[in-house]
Amino acid sequence: MSIEITKISKSFGRSQILNEISLDIESGEMIALLGPSGSGKTTLLRIIAGLEQQNSGQLKFHGQDVSRVHAKDRRVGFVFQHYALFRHMTVFDNVAFGLTVLPRRQRPGSEALRSKVMALLDMVQLSHLADRYPSQLSGGQKQRVALARALAVEPQILLLDEPFGALDAQVRMELRRWLRQLHEELKFTSVFVTHDQEEAMEVADRVVLMNHGHIEQVGTPQQVWREPGSRFVLEFMGEINKFRGEIKGSQLWVGGRIFPLDITPLHQGKVDVFFRPWDMTLSKQQTASCPLPVQIMEVSPRGHFSLLSAQPIGWADELLSVVWEDNSSLPARGDYYFIGGTGARLYTGDLPLKALRLAESA
Repeated sequence: MSIEITKISKSFGRSQILNEISLDIESGEMIALLGPSGSGKTTLLRIIAGLEQQNSGQLKFHGQDVSRVHAKDRRVGFVFQHYALFRHMTVFDNVAFGLTVLPRRQRPGSEALRSKVMALLDMVQLSHLADRYPSQLSGGQKQRVALARALAVEPQILLLDEPFGALDAQVRMELRRWLRQLHEELKFTSVFVTHDQEEAMEVADRVVLMNHGHIEQVGTPQQVWREPGSRFVLEFMGEINKFRGEIKGSQLWVGGRIFPLDITPLHQGKVDVFFRPWDMTLSKQQTASCPLPVQIMEVSPRGHFSLLSAQPIGWADELLSVVWEDNSSLPARGDYYFIGGTGARLYTGDLPLKALRLAESA
């Protein structure tokens, strides 16, 4: 079931929550609405579900306008962050609930209902807990029950609002993989809200980056990671190092060092320089590729690599994060090194200038 969102706006009082949002979602696609709190992602999800009404704009399911269709008639399944299970009902009855309240002509008989519910519980690997109550389940099990309940009425579209946000890290990881596998098997159209970049990158076919009620970028996880469409996307998607530089003619000056640019930008003067931690390199000797002095302040092992915190000496104030992949020869806290990097991005305000290598000309 495809979804077409055209110029949807929503405000609460004087607060503009969504500002002319347009987005096309293909049938069978899994989309992540990613952004910070207050970006409008949950409001957009609720509008798709019919739980909120937009002030303007149009919403279509498979070419049919559903902008004024009641939520109960949209055939949309909704999974909430905090499960919304009925505490007085067993797991079986929670999953069966949506089927029992269908119009009589659509309601399955008792044997068909039991067969369908048990098949759903098998699918979410909880058939052995059919007679348990929500209070007897773990957080991960509750979320699986909530998902089975949403799927019971065979929704055209599955919507999930921060589905794993209340769970611990290990359970979140397991459920992300499980949800992705389930989606591959059933091929339902799905939209989920998250503020977790890792979750969006791992589960979604495409990521929709939202900020202050508008869409910053839409793309595959690889596209939004490697080709950020704005400064917001660059800073929001993972850890980033930032320091100040100055453009003079066709040169970038950082800490008294000169780095050649292959163009003369129209913008001259102060710029922000951004690097990902794994795009920076360290050397014990000052070289053309590692010209700027730093001191190692922290060493944090992360399994197959270590994350170093490096304090610039005399050329920047904020600590820099650097990925060090050779755990057999780790720097020690207090050691002095020289730093450089590749793939830097320059911004003046929100305007991107170019990507470059931070290395002096030989």
